[in-house]
Formats: sequence, structure tokens, C-alpha cells
Amino acid sequence: MIFRPRRRATPAAAAVDIRLLDSEPVHHTDRRYLSWSIDISVFAGGFWWEGTDRASRGLGTLPVAPLNLHSKKLDRIVRALAPAYLRIGGSEADKLHYFSAPPDEPDALVITRAQWDDLHAFIQRHQLKLIFTCKYGLFSRRHHGRWDGGELEALLRYSRERDYDIAVFELGNELNAYWAFHGLRAQPGPRNLARDYATFMQLVRSYYPEARISGPGSAFWPRLGETIRPFTNLTPGFLRELPDKLDIIDWHYYPFQSDRSPVRTRAARTAHMLDPASFEDFARYSRYLADLRDRYQPQAQLWTGETGSAQCGGQPYLSDRWASCFWWLDQLGQGARLGQKVMVRQSLIGGDYGLVDRLTRKPRPDFWASWLWGQLMGTAVYAVQSSSRQVRAYLHAHPAEQGRTLLLLNLDPQPVPVSLDNLGEVVERYHLQAKKPTSRKLRLNGSRPRFDKGRVRLQAFARTGGAGEIPAQSICFWRLR
Repeated sequence: MIFRPRRRATPAAAAVDIRLLDSEPVHHTDRRYLSWSIDISVFAGGFWWEGTDRASRGLGTLPVAPLNLHSKKLDRIVRALAPAYLRIGGSEADKLHYFSAPPDEPDALVITRAQWDDLHAFIQRHQLKLIFTCKYGLFSRRHHGRWDGGELEALLRYSRERDYDIAVFELGNELNAYWAFHGLRAQPGPRNLARDYATFMQLVRSYYPEARISGPGSAFWPRLGETIRPFTNLTPGFLRELPDKLDIIDWHYYPFQSDRSPVRTRAARTAHMLDPASFEDFARYSRYLADLRDRYQPQAQLWTGETGSAQCGGQPYLSDRWASCFWWLDQLGQGARLGQKVMVRQSLIGGDYGLVDRLTRKPRPDFWASWLWGQLMGTAVYAVQSSSRQVRAYLHAHPAEQGRTLLLLNLDPQPVPVSLDNLGEVVERYHLQAKKPTSRKLRLNGSRPRFDKGRVRLQAFARTGGAGEIPAQSICFWRLR
């Protein structure tokens, strides 16, 4: 007889307790909270990321054709995600010319009148709101503090004559990182930038008095914040020196860096993207910016003006996969809980971090996660607490029905039982899952989400039932009575 030792049974996981902390909402988001960008490089046809393996002064190294906005596939994508703000910005916004190129720049990047008209037709067709990044574009230190808005004024005049709506204006892209994009002498200091912003605000409001002004759009890096202090720690001094009132204080944040990035403080790797510790910097910087706002611009809203999974176009074979859904939905939940009004995703289309593949127009996993957020998470935000770091929990009012929606992200590689202490009865469950973190495709309640005759309907995936267990490495939306 052969003796075989008895295998020990894996101990059952302890139930994670999810508790409501306050019966009243703690914040309210903008109804266009989940918004997105089309990078100016993709829109106007500049240098972009697909097919490149490195960055050159913050840009990809391959030119792309201008984006065709007359696409039925793109229209159905936007219909599914609207309402939203659409940001047209990015690194090349600071060297973009409006309508015509100067004679000494034969290879200049230009937005034509036809492209500008097409953009506004696209915005009107989908009832979007435009955020436009205006060119700062002075790369010599002797020019800082004397910004010239002559080229922008021609665009403003043309737009006003045609009654084009521009909801939000911002000046320059990631002004605290100009040294990296344009050279050390291009870096503005906070006092001169505040002076330029005051000129910019006066010009914009002379044509668009109803528009909002956003700034400074500083780039924050994981673990580092505004990178090299005091040289690029621009935001505090800018807000202190600015003589006028801002409507929006915005910032840019990527929790990871792709292999294209010359500096990686947290590389985009599967283990990092499923580690709750990777999500903590966002909350730290949000609170820091809220403190600056309260001190210097207390009337301003806080927005995350640009964010994506990994700097420099996203990480190939990871930013476009299932693993990317976890940081994205967690950051949406955190931002709303911390009082941020809008979150602008880089990007709707283009790059490995795009919600949609630029060449095929096929939705990626982050698109479906975003669509579910829009269907189930309303503007009223409640405070909930999870007893486990591996199970992240966020609660919003439902956008259309009575009751609330609980978002649960299980980062644990094992199923986890959940106890809802004082949250009410679960009446509908929507579970997102995939075979592995690097899967291209996901399943919603066991079925692959897809468009049917140009639309996708939540009712096709509804599943009733109680709370119970959440699957391993899954994302769950539970509608509560």
C-alpha cells in the first residue's frame, strides 16, 4: 500500500466588509465626469506612438494622417460614451499653427479651417463640450511674461463669427515639463507664467466671456510629483502669483510609464497594475492640489485634465488589455470621492492607451469599463469603506434609477466573499472578467459585450441576485435597492 498524504484544504477567504460611512453624498461630480481627449497629433496629423519604441522630446517618432471624423464606427463609439468633454490638446499643441503655416516652417503642423469646422460639426452632432489647449509656444526665456496671442485671436474671431462653442480654454500643455519637451531655456517660471496667463485670460474672455479658464495643467509623476524641485515645481508659485481667478485647476497624471519613456519611476508591468499600492499616489497628489486650491484659488474646481495608464503612448500589450481596467476604474472612483469634478482620459482613440484602436476602431477593455461606469455610476458620490486593500469599493447614486451602484474591484487572485454591512439589497449584478490580465477581450456576466445595430444595451446583460462572492481579479457593479 502506498501512503499518500492528505492535501490540506485551502482556507476559505474571510469575508470583506463594505460599510457605508455617511448616508448623505460627500461630493457631486460633473455629469460629464468621465471625459476623454483626442490628441492634437492624432487630430491634425503630427508625430504619434503606434509602431514606435521610443520617445523624442515627449513625442512618438512616426507621422500619422489627420483623423477622419466622418466615421460611422467612431460615431457609434462616441454615442455610447456621451455626454462628455472632448479635449483637443497634447504635446504638439504648443507648436500648432492655426489655419496657415509661416513661410519659414515648411513642415509645420497646421490645423486647417476645414478640420476646425469638422471638429465643431462632430461636437455638435454628439452634444459634446470642447476643451481646447491653446498654444503657449514661446520657447525663449526672454519672451516669458510677454505671451503674444495674435495667432490665437484669429482663431477666436473665426470661431465666434461661426458661433462655435468652446467650453474650456487652457494655455500650453504640461508647462512644468517644457524643459523636457523644448529645452532648458524654454522652461517658464511661475511669475512669468502667471503674467502670460493673465494676458491669455483677458484675450479669451473678450471673445468668450462665458467660457471657463483652466490651468496650469502640470504633469505629476508617480513617486516624484512635479519632478525636479524647485525647477519644475510650478503649480504652487503659479497659483500664488496669478492675479486673476481661475475657473478650473487641472493637472495631468499617469500612474505608470511605458518602455518608451526615458525615465520610469513606476514601470508599466502587470504586477504594478494589479498592486493597490500603485493607486495611492493619485490620492496623495489630489489632496495636495486641493490644499493649494483652498489657499490660492478657493473658487476653482479641481479636474484631472489628462490621464492614461502609462506615459508616452501607453505600454504595448498591456495598456490595451484587461489589466488596464483596474487602475482606470479605481482612479475614477478615487477622483470622484476626493471631489474632482472631471476626469479626462488620454485618449478616446490613438496609442496603446486609447479606449478604441485607431486603425480598426475596435473597442478595447477600457472602453467597456468606461461604458459601464457611464451606465451605472451617477453624479452623487457616497463614502464607503472596505476592510481589505485588495478589494476597492466606491458608491454612487444610480444615474437613472432609484438606488445606488456599488463598484467593487477585486485585485486578489482568489474569489472573495463580501458582506454589505449597511448598504441594502443587491438587485442587479454586472461582473467584468477575463481569462488573464493580458487578455484582449473581456466578458460581462459571461457574454462578450458588442454593438448590435450600432448600439449596445445594458439590459442585455442584466443579472439579478444577492451579494455573495466576487470572482478572482474581477470588477463588479452591483445595483442596490
